[in-house]
Amino acid sequence: MKLILNDCLSFADKLEFENVLKKAEQSNLLLKSKTGAGSDYLGWLELPLKISAEEIKYIKKIAKQIQNQSDVLVVIGIGGSYLGARAAIEALTDNINKKGTEIIYVGNNISGRYVESILEYLKNKNYSLNVISKSGTTTEPAIAFRIFKEALFKKYKQEAKERIYITTDKEKGSLRAIARKEGYTSFEIPSDVGGRYSVLTACGLLPIAVAGIDIDQMLEGAKYAYANSEEIAIQYAAARNLMYNKNKTIEIMVNYDPSLHFFTEWWKQLYGESEGKDNKGIFPAGVDNTTDLHSMGQYIQEGIRNIFETVIYIKNDMSTICIPDTKDDSDGLDYIKNKSLKYVNEMAMQGTKLAHVKGNVPVISIEIDKMDAFNYGQLVYFFEKACGISGYVLGVNPFNQPGVEAYKKSMFRLLGKPGY
Repeated sequence: MKLILNDCLSFADKLEFENVLKKAEQSNLLLKSKTGAGSDYLGWLELPLKISAEEIKYIKKIAKQIQNQSDVLVVIGIGGSYLGARAAIEALTDNINKKGTEIIYVGNNISGRYVESILEYLKNKNYSLNVISKSGTTTEPAIAFRIFKEALFKKYKQEAKERIYITTDKEKGSLRAIARKEGYTSFEIPSDVGGRYSVLTACGLLPIAVAGIDIDQMLEGAKYAYANSEEIAIQYAAARNLMYNKNKTIEIMVNYDPSLHFFTEWWKQLYGESEGKDNKGIFPAGVDNTTDLHSMGQYIQEGIRNIFETVIYIKNDMSTICIPDTKDDSDGLDYIKNKSLKYVNEMAMQGTKLAHVKGNVPVISIEIDKMDAFNYGQLVYFFEKACGISGYVLGVNPFNQPGVEAYKKSMFRLLGKPGY
């Protein structure tokens, strides 16, 4: 993985960057010493080293069991309880010709139409449920679990019990109590790991393994990042805070491959929920290029100059398809005939960066050699580490989310929930 800051640091002088870099280095020491705000939620920091071989073996065993019993695994969760897994599965599997057990997601919204369409789809499928929630009382997944559990028991009778898998807190919460009472197979979310940092726990690893992805390699990538990405995590955190200090308050994550759409969604939650508090924070947004150059491209090029970009680019996308030579240039494409789509996509990326920098949009670039489980694990840990550092530079607690409760109180009051 390579971090390129040239097209970002050219918007500031050297001393400005050196000053914020010192703050980022101090913030990293605060993170490593576990003496900063929210230090009781730093279980993710050494997770790649501490997750046991026995737990990994058990996750893979149950994943194989689910693959053997079901065409579909329904993952019930919201926010960090499902985004990390979905991001990995979308990035690392073929979106069209899926092999093995299909993964679908519910409990991340309260749309009746969506739920009904999923129930209809499952009528002729063998399926299992993986319910992911630390407390078990989060409204959206709790509703989904009630609905899909009823449908599962209606279809499979008592056998349904063997098709429910719970991922929740080790000791407390309603979902843990349900798992104990009903005897469901269960996994633990460490109490010192928050949802948005939980992708490398059973929370993410079970559905990722069910999708056929090598979780051993993913954890190896995270271990590599733990040992080798500290310097670039500090630099990325410093660069984005430098941009914030220069009133660049919106960061746009840019990808050039549709398989990374949900990685951007995971990143948006990680940074938005970690930094957006105390009336501070860089607003995380995202675009899928070149698609969004035909929708958001105009604004990015010439809109309000309060944005900067972080571009993720896969250097080797493993594709070989080329633009054919048709002996007929009626479409005007002969200038790129016999060129690979990989090459054309890269030139689109390079050209867009040049245009945006010229248009006063700083660009941070992150290059990875290829998208595989190892590099994905490395990318996840890098962004988690940089997020913790960046939050401390900003002066907030990157590991709480007090504002999330505000909408719930209003919603519960309107719904007539006791106590509200």
